Amino acid sequence: MSDDIWVAEIQEWADGLEEIRELIGDQFARTEPRNNAVSYIRGLLSDEERKNSWTLSERAGQGTPDGMQRLLSTTDWDPDKVRDALFGYVKKHLGDPEGILAIDETGFLKKGTASAGVARQYSGTAGRVENCQIGVFLSYASPAGRTFLDRELYLPKAWIEDEARCKRAGIPEEREMATKPVLAGDMIERALDAGIQAEWTTGDAVYGQHTGLRRRLEARGMHYVMAVPMNQHAIARARGSVGGDGRADELFAALDRRAWRTRTAGTGTKGERLYAWARIRINGPAETGEHWLLARRSLKDPTDLAYFICHTPENVTLIELARVAGARWAIEETFQTSKGETGLDHYQVRQYTGWYRHITLSMFAHAFLSVIRSKKGARTQAPSTW
Repeated sequence: MSDDIWVAEIQEWADGLEEIRELIGDQFARTEPRNNAVSYIRGLLSDEERKNSWTLSERAGQGTPDGMQRLLSTTDWDPDKVRDALFGYVKKHLGDPEGILAIDETGFLKKGTASAGVARQYSGTAGRVENCQIGVFLSYASPAGRTFLDRELYLPKAWIEDEARCKRAGIPEEREMATKPVLAGDMIERALDAGIQAEWTTGDAVYGQHTGLRRRLEARGMHYVMAVPMNQHAIARARGSVGGDGRADELFAALDRRAWRTRTAGTGTKGERLYAWARIRINGPAETGEHWLLARRSLKDPTDLAYFICHTPENVTLIELARVAGARWAIEETFQTSKGETGLDHYQVRQYTGWYRHITLSMFAHAFLSVIRSKKGARTQAPSTW
């Protein structure tokens, strides 16, 4: 790398961090916490193996972790307002009318019972039931890049019903019980209200099989390709009339083999992700576009199938449906890069507010990296759904 390129990249990073300082600076009444917030983000972008208050304080040249710990605990600032600034940052640098919103969750393994929302619950990260916190995340994928937009900490019913425990963990009294799909719907509506450009939403079966979430999306004019289980019931239509009803796996099993087409779900680390795809038109609310069941079948193992329920514009192509279904991998990749590069899971806080503060700053750090890579044209070389 030439000296000129090296200097230009350093300047680009400095300019980018200064932009973030200006975006979030108003949320901090004093200079110290404002500087600590930017230093925290800078530290999350570093090559430190563990990115917690101790290591980030040392990185910032501070003799003790007190300032960074206060930033996550007692300093007066609202992580939701910083999240709102993140909306604007992503919209400015990565926004695109073809954007896709993706919903997913990730587990944060924890010891003990004091961390807000911790419980023995299924973690897709671990692939089993573990003692963990579960965060529900909204990500954004566009031709320019992919990153997070929003986050919510899932609180199991046992927590909501235990007022004393919630108080000890700093959970606000107004926080009510909300399922993961409800949290997802709230985040999607916040993003749309903030002007985030998106045509599609995708998510796994936890969210796809939730009728209430699908209705919320349709009410906002959002199209979706959402995974559903094989026993998802639907009424198939043939040329505008009812063509039979049944489970998704049964409906597709009855299709002629000529109904299947090989299409790509996007480019992965090993090239095009090719699958066989088929779709069946199904009943849906009147005057809200078209409704389909979509199936994806492995080319190597015909018994390996996945199913999706879709709300689409008229005359949508199978290629487009496969592209959107494939975009769900974008959030899985975002989890991997954020945990590996911006310390998403490196926090050592137990309080509810501390979780939101660390996660929000980590999301901003990830968005910064996505913007830098977008400007460098890295998306033409990295795995992409476009």
